[in-house]
Amino acid sequence: MSQIEHIPLGITAVFPCSYLPQRQERLLVAGEPLDVSQFSQLVALGFRRSGDQVYRPHCPGCQACQPLKVPVATFRPSRSQRRVLAKNRDLHWRVVMQPKPYHRPLYHHYIRGRHADGAMSPPSDSQFDRFIPCRWLDILYLEAWLDGELLVVAATDLLTDALSATYTFFHPGYPARSLGVRAILAQLQLAKQLGRNYLYLGYQIDACGNMAYKRNFQPAQHFDGVSWRPYRG
Repeated sequence: MSQIEHIPLGITAVFPCSYLPQRQERLLVAGEPLDVSQFSQLVALGFRRSGDQVYRPHCPGCQACQPLKVPVATFRPSRSQRRVLAKNRDLHWRVVMQPKPYHRPLYHHYIRGRHADGAMSPPSDSQFDRFIPCRWLDILYLEAWLDGELLVVAATDLLTDALSATYTFFHPGYPARSLGVRAILAQLQLAKQLGRNYLYLGYQIDACGNMAYKRNFQPAQHFDGVSWRPYRG
């Protein structure tokens, strides 16, 4: 197993928080080179990635970001999640191993429709290429199609014992389908098919309403800085 003790770590300067107003953010950043084994160990310690950069919040006086993961073997969809599955039973799912040119228009449409006032607006191809692909990691692009139209792309990192939901974008014109929830359910199913133990969902921030959907995937676990503990939401 790769060791992570010799990976250099750095701390960024403080900058405005992307999620909580009036808060300041700072990141602990892991140096390169990395491989999938090292990255898997770091994810188990609460790290995430954006492009090739691997990071973890290291904010002064704040621990609002809670890394969250779902054990695949014990997950059972809730009643509302079963309804989402039923609403979307007409979708066709497939996995590709590389970002495709037809992903970019959907990404642009998603950002403009769902995050027009956010830090990622306006979207661009260079932005997409910068924060989703990674040079040293295999990424699964889980696609959902409806009658020849692409509705969902869930970029999912392939770790040694888990999958990590890196970024999902979807058509904003189908709100009744709850496509973001459906994408997580698809990633959980894929993790089970691949024999992975967990699906990492990134950071849960209880005070951020946009993150509330993550609480509903139970049983979940959160990382408290030392160990993984049950998360009840």
